[in-house]
Amino acid sequence: MKTVLNIIWLVLCGFWMAISYAVAGLICFVLFFLVITIPFGIAAFRMASYALWPFGRTVVRKQSAGVGSMLGNILWIILFGWWLAIGHLVTGFALCITIIGIPLGIASFKMIPISLTPLGHDIVSANGTGYATY
Repeated sequence: MKTVLNIIWLVLCGFWMAISYAVAGLICFVLFFLVITIPFGIAAFRMASYALWPFGRTVVRKQSAGVGSMLGNILWIILFGWWLAIGHLVTGFALCITIIGIPLGIASFKMIPISLTPLGHDIVSANGTGYATY
């Protein structure tokens, strides 16, 4: 079932959301002279892979996350997070119009918090045999 949901997700919205995360990552890497944007670019590409194929994976908070990730998340929200969250919000509402799209819309809504605060989180496999960090 995860594969079917992932394929439908990829066709309807995953590809476009992944592109938006990749654009945010590229902007962060273009601003490499600001050393603080490099972790943002890495987080954006990590989120792009999650937005491309989300079912079967989950987001967990890193135990080692501290003040640095909190400050980085505040800067992320100001620069990129708000428009990525709006993208998930609009996509979620559009997907919820059909009955088949409701689970996909709910998944899009669940991505809003991580799109706002990607630093200090890991994307892990939720296969039940343990967590494998991506």
